[in-house]
Amino acid sequence: MNSAREEILEKVRRSLGRSAGSPVPPFPATGRVGPRAAGETEAEIEMLLTEIGKLNGVTRRLGNRQDLQAALADLVTTEQVKKATLWATADLQVWDVAGSLMALGVELVSPQAGMRAVAECDLGVTGVDAALPETGTLLLRSSPEKPRMVSLLPRVHLAILRAGALRADLHQAFAEVRGDGYAVLITGPSRTADIELTLTLGVHGPKALYAWLLDAA
Repeated sequence: MNSAREEILEKVRRSLGRSAGSPVPPFPATGRVGPRAAGETEAEIEMLLTEIGKLNGVTRRLGNRQDLQAALADLVTTEQVKKATLWATADLQVWDVAGSLMALGVELVSPQAGMRAVAECDLGVTGVDAALPETGTLLLRSSPEKPRMVSLLPRVHLAILRAGALRADLHQAFAEVRGDGYAVLITGPSRTADIELTLTLGVHGPKALYAWLLDAA
């Protein structure tokens, strides 16, 4: 094993024009990228929604609870949602997401019902703890009221966020979740490509991502 390892390392050294014991070259200045500074809130929102759209996510900006209810009706029809599960957070309760879905004839499944029951849901609804405009990435913290399964197992994921979730850079988001057991980073719907580079959505997670920004309570 050691002989094979050394053989591989020697090939790497030769390709780099180095030898055993050569000093490590200094890290180039061009390789260091400083923390990103946040822009104006409106610009950050537009960047976030644009980047999510580039990743096959479906975005929408909503002004109030009535807009949210109308958007949920459209989503239920478009995605043929029969069963849904959602976080038990204060924001989703204030916005009456559960009540709106039930009024649309959607069966609600508890996120504590088990992995199989959650996976059989058409829709999982969550909030967003941090959003990174530059990459269109959403960060979701995990807790008993915010199970990871809700964002990972149903075929459609709806993430509802407020402008207060915007973060300029990843290091800010990581600082907030330091010490957490888990956090989920979502950049577009689940996607994979086979050896022939055929892109397929939804193999290892939700096939569709909806990200809605709610401007008002």
